[in-house]
Amino acid sequence: MKVDTMTGLTEGATWRTSPNADERPAGAVPELVVIHNISLPPGEFGGPWIDALFTNRLPARHHPYFAAIADLQVSAHAMIRRDGELIQYVPWHRRAWHAGLSCWNGRERCNDFSVGIELEGTDDQPYEPAQYRRLIELLVALFEAYPTLVPERVVGHADISPGRKTDPGESFDWRRLRAELGKQLASAE
Repeated sequence: MKVDTMTGLTEGATWRTSPNADERPAGAVPELVVIHNISLPPGEFGGPWIDALFTNRLPARHHPYFAAIADLQVSAHAMIRRDGELIQYVPWHRRAWHAGLSCWNGRERCNDFSVGIELEGTDDQPYEPAQYRRLIELLVALFEAYPTLVPERVVGHADISPGRKTDPGESFDWRRLRAELGKQLASAE
């Protein structure tokens, strides 16, 4: 897997354009990776609803939960489905609207300097092995493309929005991610 720094697109990803993005502030570059989770309706996997949310086409009447979120303008740079499929919504060099009110190491507005990766999942259901494999593959490609991104700067949404967000939740295996990512990076040297 490769990330093209000119286009900001990822080789092998399915591309779906989200309008919920804009240019980063002058001089801002990706320095932080934020891991999220999402399922629509909550706790249900598959289907077109996440794409619909990120492309402003979520039908408010289709499900009671959708009525509360259909007008949100949100996105992520990419999402990894339960089967490992990678979907990209925003080029990596642009600002996706994924973090909201957030702060990391004293810096507010994390959207300005972060990339957001959604995992199709919930806080309390284990993520699939295919998702970890794809996430690690993607992280290695991002680290190669953007030297300002490093393993120590991979955090959860809960880490930058404590008390407001809980994802990727207790079901996300940070130890597994760090160990497997470390092996991949060591073998790439």
